[in-house]
Amino acid sequence: MVATNRVYLLLVSGIAIAPICAMLFGIPASIAIALLFDVLVLGLMVVDGLRVRRARVQISREIPSRLSIGRDNSVVLKVTSENTNAVIQIRDDYPTGFGVSASELRANVACNTTQELTYTVHPTQRGEFDWGNIQVRQLGLWGLAWDDWQIKQKLKVKVYPDLVGLRSLSIRLALQSSGSIRQRRMGIGTEFAELRNYRTGDDLRLIDWKATARRVGASGNTPPLVRVLEPEQEQTLIILLDRGRLMTAKVQGLQRFDWGLNATLSLALAGLHRGDRVGVGVFDRQMHTWIPPERGQNYLTHLIDRLTPIQPVLLESDYLGAVTNVVQQQTRRALVVLITDIVDVTASTELLAALSRLAPRYLPFCVTLRDPQVDRRAHTFTENVTDAYVRAVALDLLAQRQVAFAKLKQKGVLVLDAPAHQITDQLVERYLQLKARNQL
Repeated sequence: MVATNRVYLLLVSGIAIAPICAMLFGIPASIAIALLFDVLVLGLMVVDGLRVRRARVQISREIPSRLSIGRDNSVVLKVTSENTNAVIQIRDDYPTGFGVSASELRANVACNTTQELTYTVHPTQRGEFDWGNIQVRQLGLWGLAWDDWQIKQKLKVKVYPDLVGLRSLSIRLALQSSGSIRQRRMGIGTEFAELRNYRTGDDLRLIDWKATARRVGASGNTPPLVRVLEPEQEQTLIILLDRGRLMTAKVQGLQRFDWGLNATLSLALAGLHRGDRVGVGVFDRQMHTWIPPERGQNYLTHLIDRLTPIQPVLLESDYLGAVTNVVQQQTRRALVVLITDIVDVTASTELLAALSRLAPRYLPFCVTLRDPQVDRRAHTFTENVTDAYVRAVALDLLAQRQVAFAKLKQKGVLVLDAPAHQITDQLVERYLQLKARNQL
């Protein structure tokens, strides 16, 4: 039981009227009156608090079974009040380290109604976390006491990669497939789609003379028939995710590895949705996790379960070893996407050597997660010497990245360099473009 401000105000009022009582009734009587008044106020406070206990609200908590890292996840508290109007304050014991939209919730719940109170948590780490009890304060009818108690609702919650983003991407891919007309490009496909009449500009090599002869024999003089080819759908996509030292740095509140993991799962979802076989490897000094290529929408759940527990480590990454592992495991041509970061030309030498080994048998694709803070430092005008040095370092880092990317492109490596928090959308878009152009 906790006294309200009204109680303290009444107690102070009792002290204030004591001098008046002393002038009217004498000092001993004024002391007695003041004490009696204070006892009356405290007694009413106790009674008010005891009455609340008999009419406590009921609260239940609803949390998503799997929270998404780097997202605002909604938590709903359902408050039910029976037989009385309730004024309440709620503090939920969410895991330490989570960002929260409101640390305390307040509400007026009408009699015999249920009200939903919603707040959001923003986890920045994956893993399993403890969620504590619900601390509740309910105001008495007279406004003299708060009844303070806990509702036992301890549980463990798991934080996964960005599942919210995966659901949004899945919907977008489904709408693209069902709502748009597939554009077939002549001369770049490998799978037969249909026969149609010859049009001006069609490749003469695609004329099906046998089908044309049968048609002419049946109906007289008709235009030639050409074969319409479309890109092969079932191809192989290999994603290599670096979990070494460079991926431990934080960018926009999350580790680079988490941004890379989100991009990995989104790219895998796009590949599976397009009918490709998708495999994933996570490496540092050695191949930490290797998941052989498979296809099918249910395979994504397997990838999420296998990849979610993995954390980055302070070890230098062996790019050549990771690529060698892919060459040994995957004999057919494949799109190999390596997600990492580049610091300078010297540090990227091994990366260049490793990806060069993939070309031309495979199609190598290097994806790097840039820190937008470096961009801001490099392009912000400075007014003092210290900031000028910082800007010079940032400009030098960007320049060395560009040199490294130029060398990669000379070796036939596709390159995507984007801010870490924007990498997922850009990577998926580039992959869909590669599929549409049949570059694999």
